[in-house]
Amino acid sequence: MLQLILGGARSGKSRLAEKLATDSQLHVTYIATSQPLDGEMNERVAHHRARRPAEWALIEEPLELARVLRESAGVDRCVLVDCLTLWLTNLLMLDDAERLSAEREALLDCLASLPGEIIFVSNETGMGVVPLGELTRRYVDEAGWLHQALAERCQRVVLTVAGLPLTLKGTAL
Repeated sequence: MLQLILGGARSGKSRLAEKLATDSQLHVTYIATSQPLDGEMNERVAHHRARRPAEWALIEEPLELARVLRESAGVDRCVLVDCLTLWLTNLLMLDDAERLSAEREALLDCLASLPGEIIFVSNETGMGVVPLGELTRRYVDEAGWLHQALAERCQRVVLTVAGLPLTLKGTAL
């Protein structure tokens, strides 16, 4: 099953995804897309790391998400990807439109063939004010298009607000 968990900052989306992964009772692989490049991001990573069960496998991959998903997914596995918008940011910062397009298409193309449980976490950024800068507008556009394409392919899509899940598609939680 493919699941997409969306929400704003501190909405409870990662906590919900981690609970779903634990409840799956499968071997869990956590794919972290962040690149902790400063002290504040290091603190965020440490917080997430401390919250996760020690037996979960961890893969840190900022760019080649499709490749890592193909290598990690299995019928007896749950793969949790946290988070897609950080992955998208990493690609946007390369300033290579062809690479962004290739990685995005590789991700979308591999989804139908992935076995097991796959849970994606991503920031819903399209509910706020339209950003002033070109790069941030592009980020919001790319995230919105990615979320639409993923939501179409996922069996369950959930929006989290204030720690509460609202099922948008599929079986309610």
